[in-house]
Amino acid sequence: MTRDRASVLLIKNNKIGLIKRVKEEAVYYVFPGGGIEEGETPEIAAKREALEEVGVEVKIHECLAKVKFNGIQYFFLAEIIQGTFGAGKGEEYTDEQRNRGTYLPIWIEIENLNSINVKPKELVIKIQSLLNQKHS
Repeated sequence: MTRDRASVLLIKNNKIGLIKRVKEEAVYYVFPGGGIEEGETPEIAAKREALEEVGVEVKIHECLAKVKFNGIQYFFLAEIIQGTFGAGKGEEYTDEQRNRGTYLPIWIEIENLNSINVKPKELVIKIQSLLNQKHS
């Protein structure tokens, strides 16, 4: 079943907010986000998911990437306007019957993204080139 998804790219002090996932001994990192529900725009879904997954209210900026994988995944640059990163209350944290591994919100240095398993990989290159443009 395909489902469009929306995610946020939270960048602060040369770090990016990710979710560290441990599932069946695999360790990987994903951008905070999730499925777009009926009647939602990708932007609204990204805002809702940021609040559920990492506990922050965000202002959505431009869509940095659209990746086709089981539907379309939208990745929005976003800015934290309120809340505490890591205080998510979504079902990932509250439903112990889900059995989908662990979720840990974490800040990672952007220069270290190449040394960890981030999904989707192509976004790492986009984020790094975006920061290089800002610094040049």
